[in-house]
Amino acid sequence: MLKITDSVAVITGGSGGIGKALAEYWLNNGGKVVLADVMEEALAAAAAELRKISPEVVTSLCNVTVEEDCTELAKLAISSFGKINLVAPFAGITSDGLLIKTDRGTGKVTGKMPLEQFQKVIDINLTGVFLTVRECVEQMINHDCRGLICLVSSTGSLGTAGQLNYSSSKAAMSVMPKVLTAEFFRRGFADKIRCMAVAPGYVGTPMVKNMDERIIGKILEQVPINRLVEPEEVVSLVAELYRNEAMAGETVFIHGGLRLGSKG
Repeated sequence: MLKITDSVAVITGGSGGIGKALAEYWLNNGGKVVLADVMEEALAAAAAELRKISPEVVTSLCNVTVEEDCTELAKLAISSFGKINLVAPFAGITSDGLLIKTDRGTGKVTGKMPLEQFQKVIDINLTGVFLTVRECVEQMINHDCRGLICLVSSTGSLGTAGQLNYSSSKAAMSVMPKVLTAEFFRRGFADKIRCMAVAPGYVGTPMVKNMDERIIGKILEQVPINRLVEPEEVVSLVAELYRNEAMAGETVFIHGGLRLGSKG
């Protein structure tokens, strides 16, 4: 079993939501945090708040779609703390829309999802994760680190209408743990560097809680526990996956028993 005390977590998308909640948990349990985000003011504000818990926080203004930024992020963790134990590439976005829009009367196509709308989500949610993981794993191997790569998939990976871009990126996160674990196994270090993914349902981040109450009500009709999943509950799962070294190569859903309807 791994211990969080003195361990180093690299967290992207760390200025809010699950990323920030994970940083708080890590620091409260004696860990150290490299916090990354593309939003400079939000990153600074989050870091100032986190340093009230512990001074063991460094920040990186990082665009995960830029290769050089991800390289510098991984190097920063090593230069600051000498190791990387948890990689949490949590930066992600949604940009919902239908592949094709049709007129109700004529049935003819009236609009299409722009390539830019599809590509931006893929760039951040998929390519950004690839780059973050690749650069951090390189440093972990070269500096003999032990730990976990923890990806974020989603119940959206099961296929949600209006989220072709997002669902595609999160479905990729569901298969990455198997692929990476197989690669690590071939190279002889799967016992030291593991990969897992968590797949949350509807999480009560500030963004979700600020949604229209009627929309939240419709969401909760599909959730047996009759409430949103709290960010701290997702973080608790991430922490357990980190500690438990028997967990490797899988995706664990945490969605309160969510049941998606036949129309996604």
